[in-house]
Amino acid sequence: MSTIIYHNPKCSKSRTTLAILEQKNVDFEIIKYLENPPSSSELKQLLTDLNLEARSLMRKGEPEYKEQGLDDKALTENQLVNAMVKTPKLIERPIVRTSKGVVIGRPPENILSIL
Repeated sequence: MSTIIYHNPKCSKSRTTLAILEQKNVDFEIIKYLENPPSSSELKQLLTDLNLEARSLMRKGEPEYKEQGLDDKALTENQLVNAMVKTPKLIERPIVRTSKGVVIGRPPENILSIL
């Protein structure tokens, strides 16, 4: 399996994570997830691999989180996943997948554990 980074070029943490991959001479694929969001099934697989519930992968400080009422505790996992697919800006970033696992690059040094 090749290394994949779900990347947002405007995010400093994402850029720093990308730089770590480059410094370590890792061959990787960049997925600009704002332009090419993961499907519902891909996102569910990422959540499983990260051992997280959907809300834990959401950027709660984004205006869209409040605007869409995503702080409602009655929302199901599927509803939260669908909100992230519809509004990928809500997905925490960056996410890196290697053959050794999946981590969120916050802080960017988190990825060292799977390189």
